[in-house]
Amino acid sequence: MAVTNQPGKYEPSDFQTDLCDCCDDCGTCCCGFFCFLCLGCSIARDMDECCLCGVGMPIRAVYRTRYNIRGSLCKDYLAAGCCPLCATCQLKRDIDRRKEQGIF
Repeated sequence: MAVTNQPGKYEPSDFQTDLCDCCDDCGTCCCGFFCFLCLGCSIARDMDECCLCGVGMPIRAVYRTRYNIRGSLCKDYLAAGCCPLCATCQLKRDIDRRKEQGIF
């Protein structure tokens, strides 16, 4: 039997929610709005990174690469730079959904 896929690899996909889908998870949105750094620390903790690494373009790029999510460093930079709250909330929503699906 021939192996056609490497184990642990994911098919290319998109984020499971759009950048501005804050109403999909109001709790995450409120956490980000009232304590942005706490939300970043939560993301960093989920990804086994330093708490200071939880917000911004680098963590988004690492996450996209790990789960083979379509995009580019330029798009990560624009999302994190133009709307850091929305980008961080989107990342946390995606992490939470992958946890529910058992693929995180």
